[in-house]
Amino acid sequence: MSLLTNPNRIPENYGLRIAAGLIVYFLVMKVSGLSHHVELRLLNLIILTVGVYAALKKFKETHTDSLNYFRGLITGVATAGIGSLLFGIFLFFYMKFDAAMMKSIIDNEPMGRYLNAYMTAFIVVLEGFFSGLLVTFVLLNWVNTDEVNQPVGRSK
Repeated sequence: MSLLTNPNRIPENYGLRIAAGLIVYFLVMKVSGLSHHVELRLLNLIILTVGVYAALKKFKETHTDSLNYFRGLITGVATAGIGSLLFGIFLFFYMKFDAAMMKSIIDNEPMGRYLNAYMTAFIVVLEGFFSGLLVTFVLLNWVNTDEVNQPVGRSK
């Protein structure tokens, strides 16, 4: 059983997909010359949301149509965290390779003179992790989860 088909590796599987989506989107924006528009980073949130939603649906599908709220929270946050970590690692190496991008960040950001590739990548990972936490919390209100406080052996 591979990483992409193992039902116990859903966060890793969908985290890789989120990272791939974020990297492709970043490279498309860079090639098209739109990478300096900060507002377009909101589309990163859409990529993250779609990935976390797909992970939650896959978890529910592969686990006898059952999803505990807290297990869903862990799955969603882990998925977003893995995707964000991989994207942050990519950005770190990209900024080491493309010194002009790092110079642009230093020159144009208010606290830019205090930033380097390490801090910038860490901030991206942190932002992605907390965005994933928020997205997962919101999505779990739409994805049907099991009743947490229902006594065992009783139905409504």
